[in-house]
Amino acid sequence: MRPAISSTMNLLLKCSAIVLFSTFLLRAQDKGNPPPDERYKADLLVVVAHPDDETEIGAYLARAIFDEKKRVAVVFGTRGNTGGNAEGQEQATALGAIREIEARRALEHFGVMNVWFLNGPDTPGQSVLHSLETWNHGDSLGRMVRLIRLTRPTVIATWLPDYVAGENHGDHQAAGVLATEAFDIAADPAAYSEQITPPRDRFDINNFTEGLHPWQVEKIYYFSDASNTDFMKGQGPTYSATDISPSHHVPYARLAAEECAFHLTQDDTGQMATKALATNDLHYFEQPVRLILGKSHVKSPVTADIFEGVIPEGIAYHPPAPVIPHEPSAPDLELGGSWRYYRNFWAAHGLEHLANLVGPEVAVNFDSFLWVPLIIENPSDSAMNVNLAVEIPQGWTYVRKPAQQVTVAAHGSYWLDFEVRTPAERVEGWKAIAIRADTGGKPLGSIDLRVQLNGGALPQ
Repeated sequence: MRPAISSTMNLLLKCSAIVLFSTFLLRAQDKGNPPPDERYKADLLVVVAHPDDETEIGAYLARAIFDEKKRVAVVFGTRGNTGGNAEGQEQATALGAIREIEARRALEHFGVMNVWFLNGPDTPGQSVLHSLETWNHGDSLGRMVRLIRLTRPTVIATWLPDYVAGENHGDHQAAGVLATEAFDIAADPAAYSEQITPPRDRFDINNFTEGLHPWQVEKIYYFSDASNTDFMKGQGPTYSATDISPSHHVPYARLAAEECAFHLTQDDTGQMATKALATNDLHYFEQPVRLILGKSHVKSPVTADIFEGVIPEGIAYHPPAPVIPHEPSAPDLELGGSWRYYRNFWAAHGLEHLANLVGPEVAVNFDSFLWVPLIIENPSDSAMNVNLAVEIPQGWTYVRKPAQQVTVAAHGSYWLDFEVRTPAERVEGWKAIAIRADTGGKPLGSIDLRVQLNGGALPQ
């Protein structure tokens, strides 16, 4: 046995010597800072919440990848671990593992190999604040900034950060929020500086800083699966899904369906796409892809192609405009919760035009609950007695009634809410909740909340 041990030891010593000599040569040949890793460079970075979300713009991705030769990378916020499973009984963590592979295989069909996950848990619900909380907002933002600095995209496409009927999944909104926040700070040398500090010795182990580079994305666009997308018209480019791909000689709708069909655990995407391809009924995939221009740091008309005006070699850092906190000048009534959050979010990121796209609305299921948070602001020097009146649709019932009168301290805010239950009768359509406030008979504010009764609405 001794000769064998000796031979093994000699082999190990020789291997160690080779490794050390190779490292010495690499260091000797190192002539300064290496450039970013080109294997991960992207023209377009798609930021979504769940595996299968990318199918919302599948027809455009087919166009960009196959015929415009754009490099695309994708970031998913979650692995979809609490979604349903139309293909098997696997659930929870196992389902998340399956959906991750489905997403990777689907995107591989488009030639997209650079795919990452932020590790947020799938959070079924409508509140962006709930999703940001469960995703660990700060940690997820750091991960998002890292991936922008790694992929150095020219353009980002992501979910619309807004609370509208149909597009009311909190995870979708959270993906759009994180993409927008990272868009603004990925080029900031003071943001997550550990990511952009060169490692002490890149040839050695136990390095902590990451050696990335600040990167300014030039444009960010939003898409939505809102119940009615008319509000998106004229807000950005529109791409036909019925155009024929010059490289594949079939409509982009068919290419989108082929990619979508990999998501078999999802009844409303993979299973539906499989049936559509089998019957050649592609009407669902023939809807045009509409985008909203969020922000652009290069000259580009609103409805122009998303790559119009881009500078391939990159641009300098564009610091966000200073945020001016909202200070009410007169007593006011407004919606709280996610609605309040977005008013502050849009102002903080130069997206005030999103506030004018659609009024407050929400989708609610039948025999379900709707929670409505309210805030009354009193910037005056005196306390204020406020009368509140709420009118709900016929057949709806209160779970918790709103206060009819409240006192708001001088220079103070008063938060209150109420909750209603929708009828069990499955009649879809739009209803309205009217909320009025006055003080001493003088109108203070009013809110008309549009509510869509929809059997597919998530719990609020």
